[in-house]
Amino acid sequence: MARPIAPPDALRCDANAFVAVDVETANGDAGSICQIGFARFANGRLVDNWSWLVHPQTYFSAGNIAIHGIRPGDVTHAPDWATVHERVAEALAGRIVVSHTAFDVTAITRACLIHGRAPISARWLDSVRVARRAFPELKTRGGHGLASLKRHLGLDFAHHDAGEDARAAGQVVAAAVAATGLSVADWLIAAHRPARAVIAEWEASRPLI
Repeated sequence: MARPIAPPDALRCDANAFVAVDVETANGDAGSICQIGFARFANGRLVDNWSWLVHPQTYFSAGNIAIHGIRPGDVTHAPDWATVHERVAEALAGRIVVSHTAFDVTAITRACLIHGRAPISARWLDSVRVARRAFPELKTRGGHGLASLKRHLGLDFAHHDAGEDARAAGQVVAAAVAATGLSVADWLIAAHRPARAVIAEWEASRPLI
């Protein structure tokens, strides 16, 4: 697996800098993280992408295995959440962190609780909320799940691999920035405003052809 590298200095002052994250879980408990993936973006471009297997310290359900293909034997020698927590916090804490739906935020918070580690404080941004405002036409054309956005935006990724899905979520936000002119920092607020108002504002700002 790829190793994380230190972010460039520009990442800290770039209004379009963020880290995207995704997790896979062993069973129906959101805290049973068995893989976590990351993708760093700066100036609208991917600069780093990696993932780690995590030992969930619990059982794997057949349904979850069918989704992501990770089995108990794959994580036998992987660290548990208590062990990776510090490295995860270093990657995410204090940054704009993108996830596709709030599930990943819930899972990370739940894993911290289970393993007695401090919650990770970040500026969370839901790429589904962003996509609903940046690409409203998809509401009746497949919705705003990653599979639909993959077709609409021409994304190239393998669904249900945490590293791949993290990259895809980041690419959705990068595409929204390009389509609307709103920065990632702007989207921290815009994603929680009424969709119609956000759409009307950025469409009105488009230059007339």
